[in-house]
Amino acid sequence: MECVRITLAFGDESAFQGLLTPDAAVLPDHAGTAAAQVKTVEVVEVVPRLDLRDGSRNRPAHTQEHGTNRIGRITRKASKASMNFDSDFLPDESGLTRAVHTLLRELHNPGVPHVAPDMTADLPDELPQDGIGGHAALDALSATAFEKASRLDHPGFFAHMDPPTPWHAWAAAMWAAATNQNLLHPDTAPAARALEERVMRWMASAYGMDGGHFVPGSTIANLTALWAARELTDATQVIASSAAHLSVAKAAHVLGMDYLQVPVDDRQNLREDLLPDDLSRSVLVLTAGTVATGAVDTLTAGRGAAWRHVDAAWAGALRFSSRAEVLEGMDLADSVGISLHKWFFQPKGSAMVLFARAAEAHRVISFGGGYLAAPNIGLLGSRGASVLPLAVTLLAWGTRGITQRIDACLTTADSLADLVAAEPRLTLWRPPRTGVVNWRPTDHDAEAVHGRLDAAWVSTADIDGQRWFRSVAANPHADPRTVVRHVLDAL
Repeated sequence: MECVRITLAFGDESAFQGLLTPDAAVLPDHAGTAAAQVKTVEVVEVVPRLDLRDGSRNRPAHTQEHGTNRIGRITRKASKASMNFDSDFLPDESGLTRAVHTLLRELHNPGVPHVAPDMTADLPDELPQDGIGGHAALDALSATAFEKASRLDHPGFFAHMDPPTPWHAWAAAMWAAATNQNLLHPDTAPAARALEERVMRWMASAYGMDGGHFVPGSTIANLTALWAARELTDATQVIASSAAHLSVAKAAHVLGMDYLQVPVDDRQNLREDLLPDDLSRSVLVLTAGTVATGAVDTLTAGRGAAWRHVDAAWAGALRFSSRAEVLEGMDLADSVGISLHKWFFQPKGSAMVLFARAAEAHRVISFGGGYLAAPNIGLLGSRGASVLPLAVTLLAWGTRGITQRIDACLTTADSLADLVAAEPRLTLWRPPRTGVVNWRPTDHDAEAVHGRLDAAWVSTADIDGQRWFRSVAANPHADPRTVVRHVLDAL
């Protein structure tokens, strides 16, 4: 006889008539089609329902001492269409409610901006043969997810190009995980593919591009753009500044193209005067927001190149800010890469590559197969609906909301720069242009001071052979005064 093992939240037992007796009972109709198609349901555990008011877990006496307690069996007349039934693939209200409660409790705790690396010593050394169940597994890893995580929203976190994410993106990411759509196939993501196409039209239009597609990050965006450039031109060489992201050199290597680094000036911008005279077989990569300093190359440089790509992973979002002028000329590029998990505040794994002639670019980087109903564009095969959190954020905020938040971050960067410039014990590299502040102790070793930081956190970077603090205005809650105070305390 087909058998199903299910877990119920304590307090839900009454939904099943006769559940707590060993005799047969009738499975109620509201249990759903899947349940109606099974012959036997065996209840193996009653777990406590989470009370969101106080987080209490009132476990009944007969289950307090044991993780699993068989309490009854219910049956239904067998239907013609029997099926295997695994309750882990159905919504567990108590488990999900408890997970959300844990999230809310932990995120209301201010936490710390940075924690030491953790080797997850509480986990077994080898992959366990027997599982402990979803509830226990979440409990086991809740500390890793929250207590041992760097709090990117902490007032003292003024460090990397990694922002906190808005609550509605958390919810949309959970929805996307629950439905697990695969955008490779129209059959497995009919609505998600249509949503992706609509959002891409929004974004491409905002950047003066013809179209493009979403990718997990700007490393893939850069590789995809250079791949299209190689296929559409006679280019054999990639040229970028010495301050360009390492993914550009990676892409050139993967594609079998020569790579030439051009020196930068004292502002970390590519020196146009040192570009080769003949660029007809070169892909020129210009950077809008270098990693170390946020510098923006002259985006109209190299007009004679076979292809011009702008790596705008960081500063591309400034198109929606009051400083959009720093991106002047970007709309003249052949391709652009932008990270959406930076200043668009999206969960990790969200970026896009845009093309001036998208149909042409997509044609040369697309593959088909006997199992595909639509061409596979770009490097990715199966992919999830990462566009869903982005769409929710864009609808929630609109362009004005995005502008307000980016401008607020820029103001925070300016405030930090002003505090540093006014303090003799600190030195400012240059006034920030794109929300990246480089600064250091005037008379102390920057790395030594950095190592003593605790309640505030900054990153570091090399500029012209010298180590500098690097504070990136990606955290809307960053407090410049808190950061400066703790740095001064660490001198």
